[in-house]
Amino acid sequence: MHLYELFAILIYLFALISVGVLSYKRHLTEADFIIGGRSLGSWLTALAAHASDMSSWLFMAYPAMVFVEGPIRIWTAVGLFLFMYLNWQFVAPKIRVATEEYNSMTFSSFFESRVADTSGWLRVFTSLMCLLFYTVYLSAGLIGMAYVIGILFNTPFQLNVLIGILIIIPYVFIGGYLTLAWIDLFQGLFLMLAILFVPLYLLPKVGGFSAVEKSYEMRNVAFSLFPDVSLKTGKSLLTLILGMGLGYFGQPHIITKFMGIKQVRNIPRSKMIGMSWMFVSLGAAVLVGFVGSAFFQTGIANPELIFISLVQDAFHPFLIGFFSCAILAATINANGSQILVLASTLSEDLYKRLLRKHAPSSELLMVSRLSVILVGLAAYLIAAFSTSTIFSIVLYAWSGLGCSFGPLILFSLYYKRLNRYGAWGGVLSGGLTVAFWPLIERLGGFSLPPLLPGFFVSSCAILLFSQLKAPFFPKSVHET
Repeated sequence: MHLYELFAILIYLFALISVGVLSYKRHLTEADFIIGGRSLGSWLTALAAHASDMSSWLFMAYPAMVFVEGPIRIWTAVGLFLFMYLNWQFVAPKIRVATEEYNSMTFSSFFESRVADTSGWLRVFTSLMCLLFYTVYLSAGLIGMAYVIGILFNTPFQLNVLIGILIIIPYVFIGGYLTLAWIDLFQGLFLMLAILFVPLYLLPKVGGFSAVEKSYEMRNVAFSLFPDVSLKTGKSLLTLILGMGLGYFGQPHIITKFMGIKQVRNIPRSKMIGMSWMFVSLGAAVLVGFVGSAFFQTGIANPELIFISLVQDAFHPFLIGFFSCAILAATINANGSQILVLASTLSEDLYKRLLRKHAPSSELLMVSRLSVILVGLAAYLIAAFSTSTIFSIVLYAWSGLGCSFGPLILFSLYYKRLNRYGAWGGVLSGGLTVAFWPLIERLGGFSLPPLLPGFFVSSCAILLFSQLKAPFFPKSVHET
């Protein structure tokens, strides 16, 4: 590693640690640690919700898809943008009001209060789905960080994963919700500028859009949003729009940011700020894929390393260090928020609900912080020995969360006849559909994003089971 690169990275890490230390005294209770005391302003809420969403997917997985498949992958961004807007419009205001009315700090406690489930099973089901899919999700971010650290330091992959988790855990452990929000604000602006500057600077140097189009033609990839006018293409475009976008309704690390805003009347302003950030960042990620196609006309061994490869070939070592930090920033934003959700699940929904119902706030805060360490170790074990791509891991985890919780969030806010049986059925059927979807695809010999069948199955289960009032369901979790 060049000395300039190391210097840039040390500056970045010092800034992160400073934010964590400065915000430590703000987290005096479990409520402060998990949801920031519902004190976030418009800018903090907007950048916390959006920057914690993208992770290394924005710098690595999505540009790789654009590089390999061409402009048709822009429809994935269209779907993400559309459904995040719908999230702001129809979920954010209602979930903020409802969770305060029920005094809920987590998904599980909100669902439980909403359907008056005193059995404890709904919390168990939602906690299990969170643990399963978030641990997988975390591993994708760690793999992305390991790639970057490996390129910078030329160190072994497993060691790089360990370094990644050692970067993420400390400031979550120290700061909690509010720390992550402030870091998301700082890093959200930083990573947006980084991912925008690199392709705009390099586009003229590779010959502009004409050179980009020629590079796709050389690889026999259509340089068009509409490859042809046919029913098959229409279905493909619809799948691209829905295949990830629909999952926004069920992402706890995003929805909890809506729960933490100070006042409901700040949401429209937050929506405008966040959606503007998202438009610029996704557009810049598309440009990275385009520029990468023209820059690496003979191809690249791992397309998910396009951004960091462009930076290494075109910039001074000091800037390479800073641009590499942008990838780390995106990953830390998402992974930190995900670890916090899991920590709150373990402390609030499992420890307090099942083991220590009357545990004091200080004890729950300690359990939350210890949970951060346990979750990080589990994610490390998955990432260190994974052979999958970042995109495939993210899609699996994103779909699992979206199908477990997305339909239930919507029905909780808009369907008065929802009951605990419908909630049980929705969480389990959606999550398990995605969990076993890779096996179903192999047995059936077809390919379909798991979010589509999972969301449909979960919605149907909620409607069906909400009609039932039979006494043959499980007893209280405390009685089994």
